[in-house]
Amino acid sequence: MRFTDTVEYHGFWGSFGDLIWWFLWAFVFISYLFALFAIIADLFCDHRLSGWWKALWIIFLVFVPFLTVLVYLIARGRGMSERGLKEAKQVQQAQDDYIKQVAGTSPSEEIAKAKALLDAGTITPEEYDLLKAKILS
Repeated sequence: MRFTDTVEYHGFWGSFGDLIWWFLWAFVFISYLFALFAIIADLFCDHRLSGWWKALWIIFLVFVPFLTVLVYLIARGRGMSERGLKEAKQVQQAQDDYIKQVAGTSPSEEIAKAKALLDAGTITPEEYDLLKAKILS
């Protein structure tokens, strides 16, 4: 009797239960990868931790991966979230500064500058009216 005679093979889609288990394990593995990459990024962004400690964490992540991820998240999770929040605030501040720089000044400020030029005699009243119309449009 051959082995294929005694075992019926359904293939990948043959059993719904096998499919559920496969998706569960795929979810667990992908979640682990996300946590692993977040931990590695956090290790390299943490300037208070010495290089030796970083190397030790990486070694443990390679040789005892699941346990090390759990220990890291328990031991350093709060600091991890604080560093993430601090970085997000810095990015937001940089983005706000850039938008303010690119946006320029408000229309009222532009009109005030044009009025100052008119009062100084640098531009004529016709040029002032043209600038004002351009700014308001």
